[in-house]
Amino acid sequence: MILSSFLAAVGQIGDMRFRKVLVLGVGLTIALLIGATAGFLWLLDAIIPEGVTLFGREITALDDFASWAAIGLMMVLSVFLMVPVASAITSMFLDDVAQAVEDKHYPDLPPAAPVPFGDALRDTVNFLGVLILANIVALILGLIFLPAWPFIFWGVNGFLLGREYFTLAAMRRVGRAEAKRLRRRHMATIWLAGVLMAVPLSVPLVNLLIPILGAATFTHLFHELQSRVPSG
Repeated sequence: MILSSFLAAVGQIGDMRFRKVLVLGVGLTIALLIGATAGFLWLLDAIIPEGVTLFGREITALDDFASWAAIGLMMVLSVFLMVPVASAITSMFLDDVAQAVEDKHYPDLPPAAPVPFGDALRDTVNFLGVLILANIVALILGLIFLPAWPFIFWGVNGFLLGREYFTLAAMRRVGRAEAKRLRRRHMATIWLAGVLMAVPLSVPLVNLLIPILGAATFTHLFHELQSRVPSG
């Protein structure tokens, strides 16, 4: 069931709506990281004076050195932040991905209830915070238990991605409360499917596709699980 859902999602990767969400997510992520870097540089420029006197000599290049160091630091941090930030931002637009999947594979369904933008924004901020915090914890644990690091990374991110994307797919059809109940009921399946999404996070460029593939995969998975619920 998990594999068939994933393969169906991969088979639709060329969909125009999929590509639109990818471009929006990555574009906004790059803009956010550039804005964060510019804001950090502005803060440093306001704090650090242009020249300081040390041992009777005036040093005028301190602010320039700090600026270049800050740019280098933000570039390094961007490597680690790109995927979680892109995943969180892209999640605001994943309703379009789920709708594209349903239009193609489940055309007889009635219209889904749209997620209000305010709710989507709140979920995005919460998801970003949890994702970054969890990956920091996973990194610390990985440094302590180095041979187990890939499994810690996949396990943590698999749980979070599965939780986020299944909830997104389910609450469009059954509401937030029922989506949480279904998530608890099928936690093992959802976690395993999330791990399948988490493994490619280690592959540059491919990892930027994971939010879209995740949303599509869990839309299929939700409908598969729903179809197995006995009627009456």
